[in-house]
Amino acid sequence: MTIPDEKIYPRTNDFETIYLKGTITNPNIIVGDYTMYNDFVSDPTQFEKNNVLYHYPINKDRLIIGKFCSIACGAKFLFTSANHTLKSLSTYPFPLFFEEWNLNKKHVKSAWDNKGDIVIGNDVWIGYEAVILSGVHIGDGAIIGTRAVVTKDIPPYTVVGGVPAKEIKKRFDEETINKLQQIQWWNWSFDKIEQFLPYIMNGEVDKLHF
Repeated sequence: MTIPDEKIYPRTNDFETIYLKGTITNPNIIVGDYTMYNDFVSDPTQFEKNNVLYHYPINKDRLIIGKFCSIACGAKFLFTSANHTLKSLSTYPFPLFFEEWNLNKKHVKSAWDNKGDIVIGNDVWIGYEAVILSGVHIGDGAIIGTRAVVTKDIPPYTVVGGVPAKEIKKRFDEETINKLQQIQWWNWSFDKIEQFLPYIMNGEVDKLHF
């Protein structure tokens, strides 16, 4: 199940909502099918520039977003270079200004602590102006509240909010969560999803089959 890479606007005459995959050019940003981004402030096709911040090739860290995610306007993904190293006695990033301080250019990455990839699961909803920090992994089906700042990993099907983001509740009981993790409906073919869509939309997990 895939959508054409050239398909960007899924809704007629709606230029604020896009399928994100078709706009990505950076090989270190990987986005799954049907994941959508809405932006009513800026051009949503500029997601790489406006929403993925401090993401420099020198770090080789990746933003990985699964299928069927919903990303609200202004959500930000902050990468490694936003973090000044805590090993130094100073918060000032001296290695960045290697010319000024006669430092070796090859040590420029010592100005920050490398936190690693940001990994977003499938069917994740990221709310308005939420911030996801480097190294964070968010499980399938999670919900990130408006303007939450996510500093730690979020388990599947967990609703979080606040600064820093904390668990508010689980979306479903453990049995339902386990079934959804096993079924992985987001990996089904288009036709199969369409067939079972009424049950998905109505929360009838027992009517979903592998």
